Formats: sequence, structure tokens, C-alpha cells
Amino acid sequence: IPKAFCQSSGIPASQLKNFATVALSKKVSDMSNIFKFVRASVVATIAVSALGAAFAQGYPTKPIVLVVPFAAGGPTDVPARLIANSMSKTLGQPVVVENKLGAGGTIAANYVAKAAPDGYTFLIHHNGMGTAPALYRKLPYNPLTDFEYVSQVMDVPMTLIARKDMPAKDFKELAAYMKANGDKVNIAHAGLGAVSHLCSVLLRQALGADATTIPYSGTAPAMNALLGGQVDLLCDQTTSTTPHIKAGAVKLYGVTTTSRIKTMPDTPTLAEQGLPGFQMVVWHGVYAPKGTPKIAIEKFGQALRAALKDPAVAGKLTDAGAMIVSDDKLTPAGLQTWLEKETLRYGPVIKSAGQFAD
Repeated sequence: IPKAFCQSSGIPASQLKNFATVALSKKVSDMSNIFKFVRASVVATIAVSALGAAFAQGYPTKPIVLVVPFAAGGPTDVPARLIANSMSKTLGQPVVVENKLGAGGTIAANYVAKAAPDGYTFLIHHNGMGTAPALYRKLPYNPLTDFEYVSQVMDVPMTLIARKDMPAKDFKELAAYMKANGDKVNIAHAGLGAVSHLCSVLLRQALGADATTIPYSGTAPAMNALLGGQVDLLCDQTTSTTPHIKAGAVKLYGVTTTSRIKTMPDTPTLAEQGLPGFQMVVWHGVYAPKGTPKIAIEKFGQALRAALKDPAVAGKLTDAGAMIVSDDKLTPAGLQTWLEKETLRYGPVIKSAGQFAD
């Protein structure tokens, strides 16, 4: 290969050598044809590089869709819209929230997994990304390998609450009541695979109590059933339960974090009330279709981190009981590591419960 060509192309010599090796592997034996093959490869490489540079410089040039797997106004949707609005200012293009409901979030996740990896479709999802492999035996995507990781977002503590007239005055009495009454005690949840469902399963296992779990088609119907006295208990995130707790409409027995939370400093954890190590939080992460350009992942991630540091956004999230994750988790690697751990954690819990969504 002429030295002048090597220098003018701007392509590293090692890569040019690789092109030549490919030419030989394709049985291009004539020296002039080898040179033509290498030259064509160089032109293609330069063209791709130019396109990449142009994409990086102009991205984003149109609205970006942030897919939410749950209903508008719900505990995932509200923070997502708050964050998206702030991100729009940073990116210079609207970040539009699009709700795609159904099948515990798997419809939305599958949609994003199959979407064009062009940097204009993202997914915000909670623990459901880690539970889906165990809950769905015929899952049409792999949560660990079919996405690009962007960042974790926030953790939301959960609270164990009961109907207002529940006789137990504290968690110790509640635990005894549940063990004594077995399947006569019922726990509402927002559907198979919902975090409220997992919390109820973990609680039953920790107490050794055979309470009956009752699925509803979402957080709101489950809460309405509790407020109406149709069910005994509900384990749900603070973004949903705090208003009812403050209004005195439900009885609060504890929070599911390992330490007390700032918004409820006088409320003890379940761990300190006899369930050592008990922990359950609703965590959220942002993903993109596999193959999404790195620059899109980086820019979207930067805008996300800027939104979470926006005092107006952070203040509203905190007031709702959410906790923005530490900086080491606000990265693609941080999210990947967390999802892998959570997938391993939930698998045995779900299998031991013997409940599958399909």
C-alpha cells in the first residue's frame, strides 16, 4: 500500500493492514485489486466517521420520546414528566413522555428493545426490568442484553400501610395478627410483578405468614380498595402513600428501607421492628435500544443528570419521598451493575412464590 496513501487517508496503519488482510481472505489475489479494496474500505470508514461527527454535532435535531410503561399520573409517570421537562431545556428539543401500558411493563420494554437505535427513543422503567425474566417464561427480549444502559435515576422508599381500622397498633402486633389469622389477612398489590406485589411476597416470607395477596390493575385501584376497607394491607411507594398517611386515611406500620427516611423521620423501619435486613425500594433506570449511538447515550445522560441536580426538580422529588441516587449510580455502568444484582435477587423470590405472569 503506497505510503502517501496511508498518510493522506488519516486511517491508522494497523487498520489499513486489517483491510488488506480482509481482502486476502476474500481471495483478492491481484495486487491492484487489493489496493482498490483497501481504498474502498478507507472511503467507507471516512464516510461513516463523517456521519458520526455530523450526528454528534447536531444531536438532537427532533423531539425525543421517553417511554413510560405505566399510566399517566402514576408514581413512575409523574417523576418522568418532571425530569423530561427539565431535560428538554438542556437538550434544546422536547423530551416527550409516551405511555405504553400493559403486561407489567413488558409491552413498553419490548417496544423500546425493538425500536430504531437512533437516539430518539428511551425507556424509564423500575424494578420490573429485574423481575421480568423470572415472571415471564416467554419474554420476547432480554433485559440484560437487548438495551444500552443510560443511568439509574432515583430510589423511592416503600411503606407498609393498613386500612384505618386495622386493630394492630404497631408492627409487632401486626406480625402476630398476620401469623394468627393466616390467609384471612389479605394484602392488595398493583398486579403480578409490581413492586407492591414483590413487597407483599417478601413480607409473607419474612414473617412466615400465609396472607392472601390480591392483585389489582394498578396502584390506584389497590389504594382505593384499601381506603374503602375492602383489603387489610398494602405495601407501596411513598409517592403514592404519603398524601393518605398525612391525611390520616390509613394506618402506617413502617418503611421498607434499611434506615429511616427524611420525610418520615419518626417512622421506624421494618428492619428495626423485628425484620432484620428487610429492604424494598422502587428503583428506576433509563435505557435505550441496543446499538444506540454512544454520543446519544452520553448527551441524554448528561441532560438527565442536570435535571436531577436542578433544585426545582430535586425538591419536588424529595418532597414526594424519592431519593436521587448517588453519582456512581448515575452512569451506564452503575445501572448495569444494579440491574444484574436485582435480577439475581428477585429470581429465587418469584420462583419460590410459584406465581408467573404468563
